[in-house]
Amino acid sequence: MKSLLIVISIHHNNTGKIAETIAKVLDAQIKKPSQINPEEITEFDLIGFGSGIYDYTTHKALSNLADKLPNVNNKKAFIFSTGGLSNKRKAQKDHSKLREKLESKGYKIVNEFQCKGFNTNSFLKYFGGMNKGRPNDEDHKNAKEFAEKLMQNE
Repeated sequence: MKSLLIVISIHHNNTGKIAETIAKVLDAQIKKPSQINPEEITEFDLIGFGSGIYDYTTHKALSNLADKLPNVNNKKAFIFSTGGLSNKRKAQKDHSKLREKLESKGYKIVNEFQCKGFNTNSFLKYFGGMNKGRPNDEDHKNAKEFAEKLMQNE
């Protein structure tokens, strides 16, 4: 299975760290959205789209890339993110815009993952941020298990 992770990780590289954990399991390449030629995506069997959460959604660079992707037929993809707050229901909401764009292009979203990340945005910087030390060992363990499930479902 040839896998690619497309990741945008800005402030503390929270999502980048999770991407590295997932990439080890999947033996995947990691690229930024700016490094992607939309046509090259067709070469991969599984594509992960990863981002921090900004204003309750994934980074606009992923959304802009999704707009440029070619139409495909049930190509497997997954979405992962890190954010200040995290749970399964929140992940579904945070990922919804990107998920809808990808599905409209013919991608089959096989799973989604989210964990907490260190956050110093806005007023939080005055208080030392929230979720210091996240993603932590438990988050990486969960990301590894998530990636292993992706492999099992191949």
